[in-house]
Amino acid sequence: MSTLTAQYLKYLKLKMISVSDCFDSLSNNGGQCALIPFITAGDPDLETTAKALEVLDQSGANMIELGVPYSDPLADGPVIQAAATRSLNRGTTLESVLEVVQTVSPRLRSPIILFTYYNPILYRGVESFLKKIYDVGARGLVVPDLPLEEADILLKPARDIGIELTLLVAPTSPKERIEAIAHQSQGFIYLVSVTGVTGIRTQIQTRVQNLLAQMRELTDKPIGVGFGISKPEHALQVKKWGSDAVIVGSAVVKRLAEGTPDEGLKAIGQFCQSLKAAIS
Repeated sequence: MSTLTAQYLKYLKLKMISVSDCFDSLSNNGGQCALIPFITAGDPDLETTAKALEVLDQSGANMIELGVPYSDPLADGPVIQAAATRSLNRGTTLESVLEVVQTVSPRLRSPIILFTYYNPILYRGVESFLKKIYDVGARGLVVPDLPLEEADILLKPARDIGIELTLLVAPTSPKERIEAIAHQSQGFIYLVSVTGVTGIRTQIQTRVQNLLAQMRELTDKPIGVGFGISKPEHALQVKKWGSDAVIVGSAVVKRLAEGTPDEGLKAIGQFCQSLKAAIS
């Protein structure tokens, strides 16, 4: 790598905003609610993944969750499980996903939040993994099978390297556990709206409203609600209840997988625009 190329890559990394900076900007700009769509890397292929990141970025996304396909995705419902299986069957690897992030992230306004299970991190080594994802341009990390009791192994090195590790709050969590998770979570707090796996739901459970109110008494960190949000009406409802971000996964993944890649890209762009319009 030439000195000029290395300097340019260093400039691009400094230019990329963090998850916290993005939330601060939205808060300072009238208290806007963030839109965080999710896609599975490599479904239908990595070329489409790269295009999808740009489409979402241009269609109202404030941050983008990028799922690393995994063979045993316990937190994911049938839509994302199927997407991960298709991706793995096409030969998608962590390395190939990170190559896409490295190529696309300098062109995005939206910070990329990687969504991965813990085993690939363990296999690579915590510090090596975190340094690598930072270097390619990711700025956030969600690890759904990492419980609070074991989160320290990632929290401090992530903070030192510049990756914000966001922890999940289950709807069944007692107050003391919510408070502990809120204290440790970086970037924002991910409130899971349902008991169970990801997936498209017909309505958002009303207990989310009570959970948001309870969490507001415990923390001033941004709170994002995910799992089950599949319509603009859902996004608006969650915003009205006080969420700082809406996270939409299965409904985006489903649209991207339908028809040709070009049709899928068009569909997720239109869907993302409709979600953003609902919460603006």
